Amino acid sequence: MSCATPIDAAVLADYWLAALPAGEEDAVELHLFACDECGARLSEIISLAEGIRDLARRGSLLLVVSDTFVDRLVEEGLRVREYAPPHGGSIACTVTAEDDVLIGRLSADLSRAKQVDLCLCNELHIERIRLADIPFDPAADAVLFQQSITYAKAAPSETTVAKLVAVDEAGGERLLGEFTFHHTRTLPGPGAP
Repeated sequence: MSCATPIDAAVLADYWLAALPAGEEDAVELHLFACDECGARLSEIISLAEGIRDLARRGSLLLVVSDTFVDRLVEEGLRVREYAPPHGGSIACTVTAEDDVLIGRLSADLSRAKQVDLCLCNELHIERIRLADIPFDPAADAVLFQQSITYAKAAPSETTVAKLVAVDEAGGERLLGEFTFHHTRTLPGPGAP
């Protein structure tokens, strides 16, 4: 790298998202006007961000989303399938070939939580995936997560237990809610009954 003071990738990403304080944004912009190397790195970050945004819009990622995000998908004409099992309960669910996005709505009291983790477990409650320190609104009454529609369309019939866990400063955990999804495969192909 020939740049003597390369801009950190996180700073470039914040610059692209207009998340930098005005003075820092001006300094980054001046540097970018003079440095083709950092400009090329910014272009790479923009391409990566657009690729991730496209994957999220296509429902191919497992991530926490907002009601606003879901509303925008519906406005864009995407077919959103949403399941909201009762707190401590279960729900039967499936996806069809026409579904574009799969959302799980997990109701819980988030008001006292400082950090929330989303744990996805199998039917024996063995944790398979943990999304640590997810974004959440303490005033909200639910966490929404997008399950990969690509995975859901190919998955065999299975049970997934989603747990919302509050994590305190010492690493202690408190269960905020447990939600069971009984997925039935309805699409033909490998993994179908």
